[in-house]
Amino acid sequence: MVASALLDLNWTGQARCIGTALLRSDNFNALIDPGPGSTLTALHERLEVHRLRVADLNAILLTHIHLDHAGATGALVQENPALQIYVHARGAAHMIDPAKLLDSAGRLYRQEMQKLFGDFLPVPEGNLRILQGGETLALGSRELRVLYTPGHASHHVTYFDPKERVAYVGDTAGISIEGHPFILPATPPPDISLELWFASLDAIAQLRPRRLFLTHFGYSDQPERHLTAYRERLQRWGELSAEILSRGLEQSEAVRAFGRSVAAELSHYVFNGALQLSWLGLERYHRKRAEAKAKESAG
Repeated sequence: MVASALLDLNWTGQARCIGTALLRSDNFNALIDPGPGSTLTALHERLEVHRLRVADLNAILLTHIHLDHAGATGALVQENPALQIYVHARGAAHMIDPAKLLDSAGRLYRQEMQKLFGDFLPVPEGNLRILQGGETLALGSRELRVLYTPGHASHHVTYFDPKERVAYVGDTAGISIEGHPFILPATPPPDISLELWFASLDAIAQLRPRRLFLTHFGYSDQPERHLTAYRERLQRWGELSAEILSRGLEQSEAVRAFGRSVAAELSHYVFNGALQLSWLGLERYHRKRAEAKAKESAG
């Protein structure tokens, strides 16, 4: 048996915000992005619907290690010490010791972090399976190809099922609620790179997928249109943030200007996409580029 299912984790009590993909093949069961620690109860409930327990899982595949995607991983390993955890090499150290990751996230989310994401427990090094990109993973009778797809995060990967032609893209293709034509970029700090992101979108398009699976949220069944539209919006957000920076506004006013420019489009996407974080990531991207140019000029 080869099957896949979308599990809605009901993040903060809201449907269609964070989803995990359940992959089943023969006697092999895997999750792609198990979600944050705050949704562990919902995850257990969704697994029960499929007559599964955490003890029945064989592997967790992480697109990247951000709290909303990977936060539950350590707790799941505690429950099932045999779990294999697939993660890109750039993110592996933070799964073993999440202190720096949590410190960085804490500066962004402050007092809201525990409520939003719950606990992020460390994962023993022996459970990790390190990815570079380019691998083919055998999961029962299912095979998944691994693509290195940075831009949203330097440690981001995409998993592609060549038989079903489904690409599990994490946050690389943005936020789109079950194929809705509006797609919201997610551009939080610290390592946004629009150039790398565009190259990653090209790499996904070259796979000619039949469907995209987005953690936020669900399947997009028109991948060519989706990727083209997303590239255009991401480009516009890059230009918008550069224009706002050129005004020399104070940080709080710059955030408000950015929010005003995009917030009216859809309130659900605004909640799910955390616009203030997207501003901070894009702001950091432009500042780093300016610093690099200044160093080149000085040299």
